[in-house]
Amino acid sequence: MRKIITILLLVTAALIALLLFPLELAGSTRIAFTTEIKRAPEDVFDYVTTPGNWPRWHPSSLGVSGATDHPLNVGEKVIEDFSVAGRKGRAIWTVTDKDRPKHWVIDGKVEGGGEGVITYTLTPLPEGTQFERVFVYKRPNLLFAALDALSLREQIEAESVEALRRLKFELEKR
Repeated sequence: MRKIITILLLVTAALIALLLFPLELAGSTRIAFTTEIKRAPEDVFDYVTTPGNWPRWHPSSLGVSGATDHPLNVGEKVIEDFSVAGRKGRAIWTVTDKDRPKHWVIDGKVEGGGEGVITYTLTPLPEGTQFERVFVYKRPNLLFAALDALSLREQIEAESVEALRRLKFELEKR
């Protein structure tokens, strides 16, 4: 009986280690949504790349600190307090690419682990701008990948849809 309990404990420990072990196989998740906004691309670009505006339109953004009062340039950083899919945390975002008013990329590192990249792509339209927001985040292990498949991705997608709805509202009311 002792031998069976020992074997079960070892198998359980091995399974837990496998689920939590950092694996490249776990991959990443890409969430992309687009909306049309009746404002010039320059207006949309300046608004979305100014971190002080993020809490006004993105439901996950609880607050920002650091460089928050202007459109950020390559190399600038901002700290964001967030609540994503019910998880609160803090991320440091660094601008890695900027081509005003077409393209902007920030790379985020979450305190305690986790990382992601957000890309904004703006395309001029006859009556405004097509705005695309792409969020790619790494799944660091198999447990996270399973949770992502079961519920996290769905929650993050819903937050992203709401963010673009709010962004459109904010910019079109001005």
